Amino acid sequence: MAIPQITKQDILDALKYIGENGTSSCHQSDKYELVTEDGTRYSIKYVAAVAAHNANGSEINPEEIDPDEAKAFLESQGFRIETKQQENFELSITADHVESTDERFTINDLGLGDNYKPLDAYFRKADGTVIRRTYSKNERRNSNQTLPRIACQVFEKQIDALSDEEKGNFPICQYKPDTNLIRGIYSSVDSFKKLNRNTIEYLTYDYDNGRQFVFYCWNIFSTIVFVQECLKRFGEPGDKFILTYREKDKKEKDNTATAAADHEEPVQQLIEYRNPLSAMLIESKNLILHGAPGTGKSYLAKKIAADIISNGRFDDYTLLSDEQKKQVEFVQFHPSYDYSDFVEGLRPRLNDDGTMGFALQDGIFKEFVTRARENFEDSQKSKETIEREMSVQESMAEFFSGIEFGVDTFQTINGSKFTITSLDDKYIYISIPGNASVNKLTLSLDEIKRMLASGEKFEKIKDITAFFDKKFATQAYSYDFAIYKEILKQKKKLAKATAKDTELKKYIFIIDEINRGEISKIFGELFFAIDPGYRGRAGEISTQYANMHSDPDEKFYIPENVYIIGTMNDIDRSVDSFDFAMRRRFRFVELRADEQLDMLDSLENEKKHEAIRRMTALNREIAGVEDLNRNYQIGASYFLKLKTLTFDQLWTDHLQLLLQEYVQGMYDEENIMKMFADAYGYPKRSEGDSNEPAQD
Repeated sequence: MAIPQITKQDILDALKYIGENGTSSCHQSDKYELVTEDGTRYSIKYVAAVAAHNANGSEINPEEIDPDEAKAFLESQGFRIETKQQENFELSITADHVESTDERFTINDLGLGDNYKPLDAYFRKADGTVIRRTYSKNERRNSNQTLPRIACQVFEKQIDALSDEEKGNFPICQYKPDTNLIRGIYSSVDSFKKLNRNTIEYLTYDYDNGRQFVFYCWNIFSTIVFVQECLKRFGEPGDKFILTYREKDKKEKDNTATAAADHEEPVQQLIEYRNPLSAMLIESKNLILHGAPGTGKSYLAKKIAADIISNGRFDDYTLLSDEQKKQVEFVQFHPSYDYSDFVEGLRPRLNDDGTMGFALQDGIFKEFVTRARENFEDSQKSKETIEREMSVQESMAEFFSGIEFGVDTFQTINGSKFTITSLDDKYIYISIPGNASVNKLTLSLDEIKRMLASGEKFEKIKDITAFFDKKFATQAYSYDFAIYKEILKQKKKLAKATAKDTELKKYIFIIDEINRGEISKIFGELFFAIDPGYRGRAGEISTQYANMHSDPDEKFYIPENVYIIGTMNDIDRSVDSFDFAMRRRFRFVELRADEQLDMLDSLENEKKHEAIRRMTALNREIAGVEDLNRNYQIGASYFLKLKTLTFDQLWTDHLQLLLQEYVQGMYDEENIMKMFADAYGYPKRSEGDSNEPAQD
């Protein structure tokens, strides 16, 4: 609902009314609070609803007020609005008592759990020992099922020892005193569904090599009765379970209706991310974070990457292991960046004879996609195939380590002699002294690897031609065949390699300042391949240098496990020229200046609050200038400089210069800058010193 017809005086009257009458704890703003000069905080939705009531007699109903519209209106009237800091709550469950630090909690309405998101759950014994959840592979952390799962883990043997009748009558959930008590622990999903409606509102707990507990579960409070019953029957006096949780934000509440889809698969296959944008990226494949300068777009991109790579366990990029960081790549576009940097191109190479030449080299994006593609393809292979490839890899490594480059001579089936001069991770470089026309050749290491791993017997060159599905043999096949035979001849009997199934991983590619590069020049034909609808082999393309590949018919594609995040500043002049073909392949998310304030947590608490206060006041003034808008507001990352600068130094050395560029050429430029300085809290300059910054 839009903001009703109210005035600034109506708002002031509403604040007075609330001060005299108080407000119910159920009237809470989703995101924002109005902060008065004395530091008192008010729900902006409740303030707007009371103001409307005082102005026209309408019912006080905050839920009909849109928080973003209320924020914009109140700021336009000069009120200070801050993003509400989320409060964490703790629920304590003992055998005879359930208590929460959230005053709104009541055991008589467990349906309230739909409004909350779990953060942690654990068991604390009477002696103080803490037991936490032992997660199985790919199991979600901190889901609605974490609390009952830790209860199953702690009391697994006792629950298993119950008779079928006792399990069937075990109390699970009672939402309200006047509703039916849900009972029953079942041994399989089928048995659960036979005695219940065809519901998806259940959890499965696996134990003892394939056995299961299955029972009703929906929101984070729906199994409190089950957990408390476990303590009554199996626990010791003083034992308790602790659940920490927070209120869902608006997006999370809006998604509650679709959460049922997440329960259609076993919970072990689901991942609950910390940030809603992580799930958005997984769904959309390509995401662009845009907004004012300093809003933390790059900071957020790395948080999303860490969130996804860690499967929701944390969102701090620095906590990723070295191996996990290989699943993330970061690049910044600029005007001189081109296709050869990004996809592939010719690069100088020193030849074995000391001369200079050019060789085709993959760019940063193609190298990254190759890693992701190898993981994707390996994840589709059987354990036996992986073991065979590992054995081949060991055989090839043994062969190449046992020869002397440029000295040991080999011979093709036609009698042509050659030496192997060097090799890298992709190619084998050979010298053919007796060939007057072509005395050097580059062979594909992958071709020989595929021949060995196939298990087929190659007797003639035409066998290789057929294997690679070619009409005609290439010159390279003769030398491939010779090396293939040498490896088989010198191969020792190796112990069978042991391998595990390859886990499918997600790979995140971050492009900072994506709009500053010439997109069509950088991506080329990849416009097609990065389209979310053409991931995988459906989007195969030939690159510009395909004729220089060892296999000219080789196709390039971006696998399904690659996700792209771009960032761009809305005030950058290059935004207007951002390629429309690229725009429709990305999902755009705006970051406002008052978002990502958590990046200021590294500041001292008092300095952090002062930084937020000054930033909010300054941005309010910026938005009030006729030719400016919220795209010109100052983001939180500028205030990270306060680690080494004072507030005055931050103004004179950074913010003032930026703002002067914004207003340059405007009417009354000097007064606008004075208004900005006053809002920020920069000391007024003394008379006669108007051009000199005040001394610290």
